[in-house]
Amino acid sequence: MNYLKKRQILGWLAVGFSAAIACFWAMWGIIENFHEGWFYDSILSNLGLMLVQYLSPLLIFVGLALISIFLPRIGGISHAALGVLLPVFLKQLNFTVIVFITGPLVLLGLLYWFGHTSSRKAASALVIGLPLLMVLVCSVEPAFRVAGRVNDGNLQARLVEGNGVRLIWAPDGVGWPSEGLNWFEATKRCQFLDEEGQNLASVSQNIWRLPTVEEAVGSMSRHFLNSGGAWDSQNGTTSYKTTPDKESPLWNVHSQVIYWWTATELSQENAYIIVYDGKVWPRRKEIHPNYLAFRCVKSS
Repeated sequence: MNYLKKRQILGWLAVGFSAAIACFWAMWGIIENFHEGWFYDSILSNLGLMLVQYLSPLLIFVGLALISIFLPRIGGISHAALGVLLPVFLKQLNFTVIVFITGPLVLLGLLYWFGHTSSRKAASALVIGLPLLMVLVCSVEPAFRVAGRVNDGNLQARLVEGNGVRLIWAPDGVGWPSEGLNWFEATKRCQFLDEEGQNLASVSQNIWRLPTVEEAVGSMSRHFLNSGGAWDSQNGTTSYKTTPDKESPLWNVHSQVIYWWTATELSQENAYIIVYDGKVWPRRKEIHPNYLAFRCVKSS
């Protein structure tokens, strides 16, 4: 095998590798965009969030690939530099990062440095076309679902009943915040929430509380119809007749919050959270990302 043939093989391996990585980020980005993003009133704001937060890794890898196709040496150095500097920037330098980030990027840089592609046009079409196709395919279902969400705009206290559960859910505010709080603070807020659910009292009221997993699962709905949820406490799993969604009357479609704390504890360190699509996961009680909050409930 002559030298030029070897360079061609290395070059197309690099292009294929870049396309595969870009396809992964395309799939992950667009799915996460419609799962936890796309909550603004403005279409432009949603598109901006999608490009900056969810599709930026895809755009970076496609951009690096295009540079590498036309300028192999510069592209090779750029890949290797990103692989070395990214863990330092993220302050994460461990075995997993080295194996799945630094290693692949340095290897890709070497492939571009020593490789050559016979058709820059075909290579460019590959690294652009395949990820774009992945974005389109993976966005069909979630985009259709998000576009069909029901929102009555009522963020007041709501009586929600069905599936053997009848509870009043707190109004928007301190008992249903739009920012993340840990489990301990969520539990305390519910205990101190006044009768109307609008303010925190100076002493514990014990009127409101966090819902249990069973109550939260049993209350989930889609298009104003109860989803028929059931909680299997032995296996820690849920089942639904209809998959619930981030809709009225339980969820605020224009909030970044997609997870709620429940009152159900696994241990001193962990409690269950529920996702708007009905899934239930254990999480450490002290975490408080902005997308994890709560909504207090009380008996009707």
